[in-house]
Parts: sequence; C-alpha cells; structure tokens
Amino acid sequence: MRKDKYENPLITRYASGEMASLFSDDEKFRTWRRLWIALAQSQMELGLSISEEQIEELKAHADDIDYDAAAEIEREVRHDVMAHVIAYGRQCPSAKPIIHLGATSCYVGDNTDLIVMHRAILLVRKKLINLLARLADFALAYRDLPALGFTHYQPAQLTTVGKRASLWLQEFLLDYEEVNDILSHYRLRGVKGTTGTQASFLTLFDGDSEKVERLEKLVMEKLGFGDAYPVTGQTYPRKFDTRVLHWLSSIAQSAHKMATDIRLLQHQKEIEEPFENKQIGSSAMAYKRNPMRSERVCALARYVMTDALNPAMTASVQWLERTLDDSANRRISIPQGFLAMDGILNLLLNITDGLVVYPKVIEKHIHDELPFMATETILMEAVKRGGDRQALHEKIRQYSMEAAKRVKQEGLQSQLIEDITGDDDFPLTPAEIEAILDPKLFTGRASEQTVAFIREYIKPILDANQDQLGVSVELSV
Repeated sequence: MRKDKYENPLITRYASGEMASLFSDDEKFRTWRRLWIALAQSQMELGLSISEEQIEELKAHADDIDYDAAAEIEREVRHDVMAHVIAYGRQCPSAKPIIHLGATSCYVGDNTDLIVMHRAILLVRKKLINLLARLADFALAYRDLPALGFTHYQPAQLTTVGKRASLWLQEFLLDYEEVNDILSHYRLRGVKGTTGTQASFLTLFDGDSEKVERLEKLVMEKLGFGDAYPVTGQTYPRKFDTRVLHWLSSIAQSAHKMATDIRLLQHQKEIEEPFENKQIGSSAMAYKRNPMRSERVCALARYVMTDALNPAMTASVQWLERTLDDSANRRISIPQGFLAMDGILNLLLNITDGLVVYPKVIEKHIHDELPFMATETILMEAVKRGGDRQALHEKIRQYSMEAAKRVKQEGLQSQLIEDITGDDDFPLTPAEIEAILDPKLFTGRASEQTVAFIREYIKPILDANQDQLGVSVELSV
C-alpha cells in the first residue's frame, strides 16, 4: 500500500500498541469526559443545582465522542477544549449548562496529561521489572564463568560474565528506585480555576472555602488519586515533566551502556544478541551478523536523553502563572519520550531473552592475556621458594616485552609462560605454574558479589511484583 505522508516510526516500528494507545486522541478525550463527569458529580454532591439525570446523561455519552463535530467546531472557535465542550453539550442537551462549570482548560488538559503519564510510567515500570528479572537470571546462570575484564577497553583483571551483567542490573535498579520515588509523590493538578486561586469555585459555593476544598478532594477520589498539588498557577508545575523525562533519560543511559557493551562483546565474538534463521545482516556482506537490536537501543536512547532537555527549558520559561509556549512542545516531547522508551525496553527484553554466550571464545581470550596478569602471582610464589625478587622481576619484564613483540609485531602467540617455565631461576614446576593459571583464581569475589547482590536487592523486588512479571514482547522489525 502506497504511503505518501510521513508516519512516526516510534509508532510504526518501535513502540508497543499499548503505549501508543495511551497517548491517542481517543484516550485523551475520553479522559476529558471522565473529568467533566467527576467535576459535575462532585459539585452536585456539595449542593449545586445539578441533577442525577444530567449526570446520567453525561455518563451515557462518555465514550461516544463525535470527532467530526468537534473538529468542525474547533476550526471555527480555534480552541480544542471549547470545541469538545460544545460537542459534548450537543450530545447532552440537558447537561449542557453544567459541563465544565467553573473550570479552566487546564482542568481537563493538565489532569488528563498527568493521568495518562501515570499509566505510561506504570507500563515502563512493569517492563523495567521484567528486565530486572531476565538480567538476574542471566547473571546467575553465568556467575562463575570467568571472562577477561576491560578498563579503557584494554585487557584488565578477570571478572565473570555474570558479574558484568550485574553491573547492567545495578544501573537499572537505580532507575527502578527512582520511579518508586516519583510514584510515591504523584499528584494531579486538581480543581484550581484559571490562575490557581479557585476563585470561580468560591463564587459557585457562595464563598464557602470548605466546600471548595472538599470539591477538589472528591474529584481526586473519583479519579483514583489521593492528592493534588497544594498550589498551582494555571498549570501543574512543569518541573514535574522535567523529573519524569529525566527518569526516562536515566533508563536510556543504562540501556545505552548495556547495549554498547553487547556490541563490543559481539565484536569479540564472546556474546551475541539473538540472530534469527532468516535474518540478513548486510545487503552486501552475506556473512555479517550485526548487533542491530543493540544498535537500535543506542539510537533510541540518544533520542530519549536529548529529549529530556525539552521539559527543562519549558519549565524554566513559564511566565508568572502560565504561558502557552509549553503546549506544542509538550504534545511532542512527552509522548515521544515514552514511545521511544517503550521501544528501548521491548528491544532489551528481546535481547536478554536470547543472549548467546560463547565460552570457548572467552576462554581463548583469557588464555591470550592471563599469562601477563599471572606474572605477579608467579613472582610471589617464586620468591616464597627462595628466588631473588629483583632478579626475577627483571627476567619477567624482559620475557613480557619479548612476548608482546611476538604478538604485536609478528602476529604470533605469546611464549611468556614457556619462557618462564624453561628458566631454572624460577623454582616452580610446569604443573605448579599451570595451576597458577587457573582463571577462577583471578576472578576474586565476582561470583559471590553477583549472588549476594541479586539475593539482597533484586529478589525482594521480584517477589513483591510477581503480578508484573511475564511480559512478552514482539518486535515489529
């Protein structure tokens, strides 16, 4: 089918249908109607002249939105909220006079944004928990498998494959802890009126402040939230958007780090992301097995990290009680930040579900580098048996330089251990030196750390969120 208009790839290629639907117009406008119903119902309960019949009429038409009528009205009035107020009123002639009573546009706009964002946060949190579970399984499965460590992307002291995965896990744990803090302080804008003073509602209730306060509490309860911001201007604090998108940016940073590590390790043929039977790595080089999923994670992660600048700038320029230059930016930056993050987590869940480890390649890389790392242990053992520390140190230095030359300049295998074994000044047998070269002697507490970390920090989270586990994802491409 021919497509002659730009389509957002975050929806067509990356994000799940569930996340995309949260930010749909249908979800937004149905939530507006929920808010109008909650407001009218609460006003009725507090004594305003609103009937049960009017409330029932509003409820009867809560979901059958006439989008064509609303669009036609908006072209005329140039105001999206009033267009939907008028369209709703045409469907509910009896309730028409009391729709949006005392409210400002931000009553429906801002509260809806926060309600939708709350649901999106919970969806991201759910997928994050599932990622913790899969990474924990992987880390435990490979907790004892020695692997060459790297600092500065240069060979360093050994670690284990599982311990390295626990580093990824710990970063996502920080992201999990952050979202719990966000949720524990979650509030809606509430029922505040045009500049946040609640003046219109005070007028409706003849100056009765207690009823105005009670109105906000009743509306919040009907919407399923316990709290509203105690003070606002026309909008809820835009700094909250900054906090949420910085949290998404934080997950993106964790994801980029993990995906980059996988890309590096796939280059070394130690670990490989899933590669399907009919998958093509390159249109020209048929042998290629590119880490395309991890590359895509990095690409989307960069987008999310830079997207976090948008709410920061928006929050900083909210003049006095409000200015409207936030609206167009927020329509893009917030939904697309969540859509991109949803795509990232889908990819990571897919990757961790099928990561392939190649122990023989890992063992070969250890074998190539371990002799150099083991020289200090060999030196100490030799000195304990009567060797001259300074003389043996110099010999090891010379043998190491020669071995490095063979490897780097001549492309040959290192002969370092053979040189040391054949030198009578080292009072160690070949078998004793071979025993020193056991990789497991060089991984320290990597395995213990991994097990303890998962037992003490990750398992309690998974135990407390059993109902969140079992997410399955299917990539579009």
